[in-house]
Amino acid sequence: MSLLSVLQPLTGLFFLVSSSLSSASSVLLPVDCVTRGADLAQDRSLVLCPPACTQGRVSVFGTRTFASVSSVCGAAIHRGVLGPSGGPVRVHKLPGRHNYLSSLSHGVQSQALSHWSSSFSVTKPVSAPLELTSATSATALPAAQPAKKPTKKKLTVKKALTTGNKDCKIDIAMVIDSSNNIGQRRFNLQKNFLIKLAAMLKVGQTGPHIGVIQASDTPRTEFLLTNYTQPKELLFAIKELAYLGGDSNTGRAITHTTETFFNQESGGRRGYPRVMVVLIDGWPSDSLEQAAMLAREFGINVFLVSVAKPAPEELPMVPDKDFMKKAVCRDNGFFSYGIPSWFSTTKHVKALSQRLCSLDSLVCSKSCFNSVNIGFLIDGSSSVGHGNFQLVLEFLAGVAGTFDISDVGARIGAVQYTYDQRLEFGLLDHPTKDDVLAALRRISYMSGGTATGEAISYCAQNLFRRTAPGRNFLIVVTDGQSYDDVRRPAMEARAQGITIFSVGVAWAPLDDLRAMSSEPKDSHTFFTRDFSGLSELVPVLVRGICRDFSEKN
Repeated sequence: MSLLSVLQPLTGLFFLVSSSLSSASSVLLPVDCVTRGADLAQDRSLVLCPPACTQGRVSVFGTRTFASVSSVCGAAIHRGVLGPSGGPVRVHKLPGRHNYLSSLSHGVQSQALSHWSSSFSVTKPVSAPLELTSATSATALPAAQPAKKPTKKKLTVKKALTTGNKDCKIDIAMVIDSSNNIGQRRFNLQKNFLIKLAAMLKVGQTGPHIGVIQASDTPRTEFLLTNYTQPKELLFAIKELAYLGGDSNTGRAITHTTETFFNQESGGRRGYPRVMVVLIDGWPSDSLEQAAMLAREFGINVFLVSVAKPAPEELPMVPDKDFMKKAVCRDNGFFSYGIPSWFSTTKHVKALSQRLCSLDSLVCSKSCFNSVNIGFLIDGSSSVGHGNFQLVLEFLAGVAGTFDISDVGARIGAVQYTYDQRLEFGLLDHPTKDDVLAALRRISYMSGGTATGEAISYCAQNLFRRTAPGRNFLIVVTDGQSYDDVRRPAMEARAQGITIFSVGVAWAPLDDLRAMSSEPKDSHTFFTRDFSGLSELVPVLVRGICRDFSEKN
């Protein structure tokens, strides 16, 4: 057998394999977890998804067929063609459709959408098998011709249409009126106003983000902050909102928005001011006072836009005539905005957008939850015991878990004491909530005597730094009599601007607890007979911290 007859089929195989590999590598496009179908330029695209896309929130709309505003990688996980470790996915663009269905699949919850202009589906990429022929030939090969390079259609991701208004980096929840008060016609006028306001604000990836909640019998979140970050998509989504009817339970909608809308799982951005714009036609059916108070505690700047305020003859029907004053962030005129009629809203768009983007005037952005420094002073004496010490740590973890801990937010530190003091971790040691909770639960029990006075002095000197009034809080947890004086160290700490809450358990003397506490004593002193009762004190203690913060800030 000639050498040529042996090399001929192998040469063909070499060219077949190299051509296949070259073609495959030319179409594989790395993307991130939030890349949407609309961002892909080609009708059929092979993308490479990164791992761990389910750890953050991905927006997915539909089941099997997905709206093009959906995350490609999120849709692939939902469809079951991609695992948590990432990998290649084939994306097929499809026409738009109505009624994208929501479902929970493979750990991803997709959302429903009434209509969108384009769609896509996802499949696993299938590599074509390499087919080899068994026929061989002893005929001499023709002279090699220079290989033509295959024309490659460049595959790119579209650049974002806009980064948004860089001078208005805020997260905005629009709470709109969908009650019987407003009716279908004025509801449509409200949507037109919202569309013009959103256009004036100039949403974008790094600019303002907007989500919408409807106030009715029960509040309904229509879309979240990160669902539509491009102007055209956002305006289309607002246009598609459906009128609900029912009572105007605006207070319930404010509470719902405060508790669920701005967290990072829902698309809230850390460090961005939180703004809630509440639109009311006439007056609300429920009370706004407690809901607005909760919003302020969460650092949300509530603006209230009242359209067609009650006429004099309607005032007797209004449950709370001061609802505007009680609802807003501050009753200083800046957060309240009145419009005479839905037919005259257009001329108010610019003025309202300028207020929303006045970042220096958003005075409610700082709250106790994201601004305080909390030190835990933990009694590690022998009378506590190992089992009860674990209950103390869980109590403190419950308190810490309530706050927005970050390098720009709330900070937590801890000191354990007997006759000696041990700095478990400082205020700057753990910049995330998970780190703080893990560090608390790792604290080992010391066992020994009880010198609470010296421990308070140690905290004042080694734990806290000078800061604005009402920002430093010391929580003292003890189960017994201190062997040293607590009055003078506590007085000196309070003189440094440290607010002290004392929490006594079992045999802790009430006189010592009150001597340590800040004024008024009754609201800064807590006691429970059993260590198991500590968990019930968490919400009361947190409210006390937030009350003190609000009074001094």
